[in-house]
Amino acid sequence: MRYLTIIILSILSVHSSYSQINEIGVFIGGSNFIGDVGATNYIAPNELAIGGIYKWNRSPRHSYRISAIFTDLKGLDSKSDDPRRIQRDYDFSTKIIELSAGMEFTFTDFNLHTGKKVATPYLFTGITVTHHDDYYFLNTVQTPENTSSWAFGIPMALGFKANFLDSFVFGIELGARYTFTDNLDGSFPKEAAHQTYRFGNQNNNDWYMFSGITLTYTFGQNPCYCLNQ
Repeated sequence: MRYLTIIILSILSVHSSYSQINEIGVFIGGSNFIGDVGATNYIAPNELAIGGIYKWNRSPRHSYRISAIFTDLKGLDSKSDDPRRIQRDYDFSTKIIELSAGMEFTFTDFNLHTGKKVATPYLFTGITVTHHDDYYFLNTVQTPENTSSWAFGIPMALGFKANFLDSFVFGIELGARYTFTDNLDGSFPKEAAHQTYRFGNQNNNDWYMFSGITLTYTFGQNPCYCLNQ
């Protein structure tokens, strides 16, 4: 047992000597839904979205990233440009929490250890899992099924970030989420007793958007790609 402890501590000490720089911070912005209820505008935030982000900068060109974001997705037919939706006049609201993990790629080197101000556009993608309540529409009224689900999805985000002060990075980000479900808006209830209430295009899954800003604080030792600088 003593030797196992020594080996583990040795591995940890080697890892820490080459540890990468870390970033931890917040996302603040808005969300909007694209599906079978409400408007179909791609960038039209109508509810607050807030969450936390952690990044591990593996190199000046890519980072591993995880996040958790909370929002209340909302869709109103009255805000749509489609006359059929306006006449139908459905509306829904559902609180979600999204967990995501993936990789962020920068267009140019984003080396925070040069002592200079740096900025770059970036792309982010990976996988998401979103928790939401299940419900359906009964006589135009959003009706809960008293169950909840986890929906997997693919995030696709474009942003621009820059460092300022000594340890802070500011970013602007626009992100789309394609989900593998058609029931974020209640148009495809899963309970057998409620499946007669399905509506909309059942061949298209739901999307939602996040648009906002990020602010992260950097900490940790210089990464190995900076050791020779």
